[in-house]
Amino acid sequence: MTKIRVLILLTTIAIVGGLSYLFSLYARGYRLDSKNLKITPSGLLIVKSNPEGAQVLVNQEPKGFTNLNLTLSPETYDITVKKEGYTPWNKRLTIKKEEVTEVDAHLFKIAPSLSAITFNSCLNPASSSDSTKIAFIVPATTQNIKEGKEGLWVLDNINLPLGFSRDPRRITNGDLKDSKWIWSPNGREILFVTPKGKFLLDTSTFTPQDKRTNIAAKAETIIEEWQKEEQKILASKIKALPDKISEIIANYAEDVSFSPDETKILYKAKVDTTIPNEIIKPVPGASTQKQERDIKKDKIYVYDIKEDRNFLITDNSANLQIGQYVPKDNKVNQKILWFPTSRHLIWAKEGKIIIMDYDGTNLQEVYSGSYFAPYAFPTLTNDRILILTNLGADSQEANLYSLSLK
Repeated sequence: MTKIRVLILLTTIAIVGGLSYLFSLYARGYRLDSKNLKITPSGLLIVKSNPEGAQVLVNQEPKGFTNLNLTLSPETYDITVKKEGYTPWNKRLTIKKEEVTEVDAHLFKIAPSLSAITFNSCLNPASSSDSTKIAFIVPATTQNIKEGKEGLWVLDNINLPLGFSRDPRRITNGDLKDSKWIWSPNGREILFVTPKGKFLLDTSTFTPQDKRTNIAAKAETIIEEWQKEEQKILASKIKALPDKISEIIANYAEDVSFSPDETKILYKAKVDTTIPNEIIKPVPGASTQKQERDIKKDKIYVYDIKEDRNFLITDNSANLQIGQYVPKDNKVNQKILWFPTSRHLIWAKEGKIIIMDYDGTNLQEVYSGSYFAPYAFPTLTNDRILILTNLGADSQEANLYSLSLK
């Protein structure tokens, strides 16, 4: 009887141990090859999309609809995510054994709709550094003066709750065609420069021109303080990076722009240098796209902080600016800046607007046509951007239009 009990116990231990081992293999991505009757390693591909319900193709073979989990043998695949009415998403991915590769494909309309945001002409729109506001001038035409429309206006570039006004608001009046302005770092004030003086305006209230206070004597001091504040904020973000990449970004990069979630850095190299390998330990499931660790002067890159990977975006930075601001000399005709997802970039250039993945792949042309390049502005949502256009009619004044992407 004792021997039977021992045998049963040993058999139970063997079965439990064997099943546990098989479950662990399954969890790590191993699967049974029914043809060869052996267990082979595999990787897991998780495909999500916005909007959901998009078809997933692997090497042009349909596999299902998002959101979708696929077990694939370790090799390189061409992945397509497509949905009717949207531009297909395509990328070549390398699946590694025992690793999870996750895809989050954002699809954009093939034929996005345009709707006017401003109606009385819009001159020199400029966004605050956090993209929450856009300031623009409405010219002092006879009709605009009669209707009380001329002056400097501010548009809140966010989706406000129901009951809150989404319309632009005027913060000062007058003929301001030849004026310039600078946003404060927090977007709450504008330093406004006219031929008659320099004025500090609160962007939340209306200040009539006869109530504006000329601060010309201290304007330069205010500008210097704002610049120091912006530099301090940027320096603190760079300092928080791993030491090696912090040194490279601080000393060898310019026009540095962190993604909204601060996990990636868009920058232009100001000298040739090399980013050392494995600044952090390799991350399972990290991007398998080609990266460039030998960076070259004047080329534009994105560095992924979490995955320690550096991607070339473009090698031609002529007349191209990183970020929101457009120089007043009008030499810039294209710009690259972050899309609110932090996984995409907007590339506004002559005659077209492109949204691309942050690794420089999957360029999707979301707008092609007449607009004043590079006046394209992201909102704080991923369903639209704003552009400045007169719809190709030379007789029509330019206005801001919302370009629906989803």
